[in-house]
Amino acid sequence: MMPVLFLFILRRVHTMPLSADMVRELHKYEYTILYAIERLMKRYSWVPFDDLKRVTRLSKGELEYRLGNLMQKDLVRYESVPYPGYSIVFSGYDCLALHTLAGRGTISALGSLIGVGKESEVYEALGLGVIILKFHRVGQHSFQSVRLNREYMTDASHCPWIFASTLSAEQEFEALRRLTGKVRVPVPIDRSRHTIAISYVPGVNLNQCTLEDPVPVYEELMEEVRKVYELGMIHADLSEYNVMVNEDHCWIIDWPQWVSVDHPNADELLSRDIGTIVSFFNRKYRMSLTLEDALRSVTG
Repeated sequence: MMPVLFLFILRRVHTMPLSADMVRELHKYEYTILYAIERLMKRYSWVPFDDLKRVTRLSKGELEYRLGNLMQKDLVRYESVPYPGYSIVFSGYDCLALHTLAGRGTISALGSLIGVGKESEVYEALGLGVIILKFHRVGQHSFQSVRLNREYMTDASHCPWIFASTLSAEQEFEALRRLTGKVRVPVPIDRSRHTIAISYVPGVNLNQCTLEDPVPVYEELMEEVRKVYELGMIHADLSEYNVMVNEDHCWIIDWPQWVSVDHPNADELLSRDIGTIVSFFNRKYRMSLTLEDALRSVTG
């Protein structure tokens, strides 16, 4: 039986691009086709009709009808060049991830869109309480940079954006798994494809608030970075945009670009991370922090 994902608005921000109704209402044959295209895209940029027919074992008429529905819902795309074939797109990949997470019981409701980053979309959801779903979206324009700068990327010439996004999600989930209980980060709950389910972190981004006393927050943040470094890791994309704060503590979020301390560019990446934070506090709060002192506080 297809898992049921109820639409439940936890907090309305604006209209959601993702639709839980669509996930619930897709026909089982349409899921069969989406799963088949996903598998075959490891071999093809565009999956030929005959291969889809062979793998799904659907009749020609049924397959054409269901593919038409999927294309109408903007879950699958057809191209005739360089040869006729079909490709799953992010909205279709989203459906597969939500279908899987609902089937596992990780989520029972999809909430509203609460954040959009350069390579992700973040939604509230309902699991055992309110949780967060982060959909990784490594786009075509940033893909070459990702391949060059992230050590988890393969050298294979055929790596569609959706699979690059899955690697990005795997990387972030692994970082959170390593850090949970030792550093203040969201707790990893589950992952499917390019989507991770993590604990809800109360508070706001550091860049969106004005601190009455920035010194304790800065010191706590540097202490968290030091803990990460002692665990052999560097965030590699740290800024005021991926630090969450409330009255009590700060958390570091967004970990897909992390590297190990033995990475060839580790010193440069750590210096950039800490320099970005130092510059933010100096600029916004007129502090007189130095990069040298901050680096010493982290590395010892």
